[in-house]
Amino acid sequence: MKKIVLVIAFVVVTISATFAQNFAYVNSEYILKHIPEYTAAQKQLDDLSQKWQQEVDQQYAEIEKMYKAYQNDQVLLNEDMRRRREDEIVKKEKEVKDYQKQKFGFEGELFKQRQQLVQPIQQRVSKAIQDIAQAQGFDLVLDRGQEVTFLYANPKLDKVMTSLLN
Repeated sequence: MKKIVLVIAFVVVTISATFAQNFAYVNSEYILKHIPEYTAAQKQLDDLSQKWQQEVDQQYAEIEKMYKAYQNDQVLLNEDMRRRREDEIVKKEKEVKDYQKQKFGFEGELFKQRQQLVQPIQQRVSKAIQDIAQAQGFDLVLDRGQEVTFLYANPKLDKVMTSLLN
């Protein structure tokens, strides 16, 4: 009998604590798509990415031509000439991969451009969401975009931090 009363009390306390919190959700993707600055920045990034990808594709096409020419001439070449042509092809492939990494890699030029163009807009949206959440007394604000993420959490809900500070 004691166990049943404890379970019921626990459920009542849990439910009341849950209802005491105010939740909201935001579709930040939708918001960003309707900010002209953001769509212009995205278009600029897409154009830049497409331009660089065309350059990469063109360089790979050149490598493919070099390789086919090498295959056609292979029987006519002596060992030294074959090695030089192979080295030339390998060197060109390395250059293209390095270029690709420089443009598209982690912290490459595209990443830096995205930070420069898009991050300030995202920070403004995030700040506005936090301001509204605080003004309207929300405890949690979730983003219902592609993946659920917290956009705002009331610092009072951080029980670990609260207990460490006391």
